[in-house]
Amino acid sequence: MTLSPQVARQLQDTALRYFLEVVRCGSISEASQRLNVAGSAISRHIAHLEDLLGATLFDRHPRGMVPSAAGEMLAVHALKSAHDSERVVHEIQALQGMQRGRVRLACTEGFAMEFLPKAIGDFMKTHPGIQFHLGAHPPAECSRRVLHGDADIALTMSRTPESGIQVEHLQPSPVMAAMRFDHPLTQFKQINLKQLLAYPIVLPETNTTVRQLFDIACSLQGLTVSPVLTSNYVSSLNDFLRHYPESVTIAGEISVRYKVQRGEFACIRLRDRGLDLRNVEVQTATGRTLSRAAQAFLVHLKTELSGSPA
Repeated sequence: MTLSPQVARQLQDTALRYFLEVVRCGSISEASQRLNVAGSAISRHIAHLEDLLGATLFDRHPRGMVPSAAGEMLAVHALKSAHDSERVVHEIQALQGMQRGRVRLACTEGFAMEFLPKAIGDFMKTHPGIQFHLGAHPPAECSRRVLHGDADIALTMSRTPESGIQVEHLQPSPVMAAMRFDHPLTQFKQINLKQLLAYPIVLPETNTTVRQLFDIACSLQGLTVSPVLTSNYVSSLNDFLRHYPESVTIAGEISVRYKVQRGEFACIRLRDRGLDLRNVEVQTATGRTLSRAAQAFLVHLKTELSGSPA
């Protein structure tokens, strides 16, 4: 999108910030709440932008506002400008030896429980001035936050490529069986689903990739699954295992890596077909330059992920 110098100068103001928030939220009312600004004021600023550009920026629908073709072009321009400005600020701060900076992370819940907090803590031992924000979300939301500029780096599970996403690191993450270290199944190096389902099983909800692959594999074999506990909070499943020794669950290796290293849990390979069809992905936005702090943490994160598995 090519803008004249005069128009470009006028776009570097509050109106553009309001416009981007409506793009992110999908409605003026939600943008109003997030910005703590009256909806009428946001509407006036967007109308000003539309008059300035001579184009409609949103298609109005009963359930919200969707950027028009012109709105999508302006959003790309605005996001690039905003990120370039933020990157310059971070780079100037980096001249002080990376004593200051900020890294925004999005991840799925399994990574947020222990893996990423430890990785962040280890990083801050050598870079104590760096600030972090960590949000736990479903896989699709992690990628969306990177695409929209709400996160610098996403750590998530994926099975298919996504437009606009740069995969910085990829490694297999098969579905595995997890249980207490003293469970009867720990005598085996690998097991199958029938062996696993002979014990009380606790499961995450169906919006997770680990559960989706598990359900597909069970369905293909005609296995009936009756979990004694289902939860959208993985920590609850892990705590249940501690208090109910016979129970088992499913997990990725990284999400229980440190529990296995401490001798609290065991992690056993499931040899059934179809349980290895997912990968850990470290994602950034294509074409966006990360701040020096984010680049440094990205290198650190790749090293941590590639460490010896439990």
